[in-house]
Amino acid sequence: MSENPSYKSGFVTLIGRPNVGKSTLMNHLIGQKIAITSNKPQTTRNRIQTVLTLPEGQIVFLDTPGIHKSKNKLGDYMVNVAERTLNEVDVILWLVEPSNFIGAGERHIIEQLKKVKTPVILVINKTDTVKRDEVLEYIDTYRKEMDFQEIVPVSALKGNNTEVLIQCILKYLPYGPAFYDEDTVTDQPMRQIVAELIREKALRLLEEEIPHGIAVSIEQMKMRKSIWDIEATIVCERDSHKGIVIGKGGQMLKKIGSKARPEIEDMLESKVNLQLWVKVKKDWRDSDFLLKNFGYNPKDMDA
Repeated sequence: MSENPSYKSGFVTLIGRPNVGKSTLMNHLIGQKIAITSNKPQTTRNRIQTVLTLPEGQIVFLDTPGIHKSKNKLGDYMVNVAERTLNEVDVILWLVEPSNFIGAGERHIIEQLKKVKTPVILVINKTDTVKRDEVLEYIDTYRKEMDFQEIVPVSALKGNNTEVLIQCILKYLPYGPAFYDEDTVTDQPMRQIVAELIREKALRLLEEEIPHGIAVSIEQMKMRKSIWDIEATIVCERDSHKGIVIGKGGQMLKKIGSKARPEIEDMLESKVNLQLWVKVKKDWRDSDFLLKNFGYNPKDMDA
């Protein structure tokens, strides 16, 4: 398939302010849940690579952390990963919310985009929340700010106009063979996806009670007969947070486990015995050692 001279393949990064729907869009485009989603900003901490293989080409998506002003070493890492990616890819998808107001965060991203030569496709997401006429106004507002290769309005949640977006992306990819086998969906290690699924459930269930200062570490993951035994630790920054994560009589921890288990079983295509623990590691987001332990490379903070 990939020996076809008209076949295209390339790398596409999704950027945008935190919580604009990057992970939701990527999950929809590849038709599988790889990136976790929640209504909390900065949910995605690592650069997640996923693959969409089509008859006419292969698109490798990089879902990066949102570009924002950082407050700690974890924040520095996230911003560096996002901004460095801009020069390493074939196409940039910049996701924005449907609005006529271009705030300081968006202006910061525009400044970054003006420095690169990579083609930029503006994606106006969440169009299912506004009227059609308003979308045309928002397109006009952004068109005046920068010369985009394409402007595509979509709804990642509903899947509206995503096929058009895929065709727009293919237009700007170079000709060449596929990078991955056609059955590859992600390069994420299985342990990392399991950890992220648990973290997603914790973020959703804890809502506003705990800031996003939690991480999940997989202590053990092994197959026994036809069951996966998984032991994972939810790490938080304060003793008071530990009590909230565990909940009265351990109810919250049980709920996190019962929500995460079915999705882990779907992914592993096997029964799962999931054991969750909670530990306090004060200021882990400012510790190079702990960040590395949780899968974030401290070298990326100085890049």
